[in-house]
Amino acid sequence: MSDIKRMVLDVLKPHNPSIVELSKRLSNINGVLGVNCTLEEVDQDTESIKITIEGSSVDFLKVEKAIRECGAVIHSVDSVSAGKKLVEEVETPQDR
Repeated sequence: MSDIKRMVLDVLKPHNPSIVELSKRLSNINGVLGVNCTLEEVDQDTESIKITIEGSSVDFLKVEKAIRECGAVIHSVDSVSAGKKLVEEVETPQDR
């Protein structure tokens, strides 16, 4: 069982399926409680999107498979939160 509670992904996808369809598909994965897809950039053939997924037990491999099946690719995993509870990032003096 996965203990991933949140992940933020940078994804490159074709125009179809839409981010609505991709969000629905990702939200149907067991352990996923919510999905946010934000359009970051559009070019002639592709769209760059940021995907935030939260859940009780998010299975990265199932998420990756669903994204691939939509013709998209994960450029980077930008953030992962795991464990028994979500821990929010804390600003430090170095961040200013």
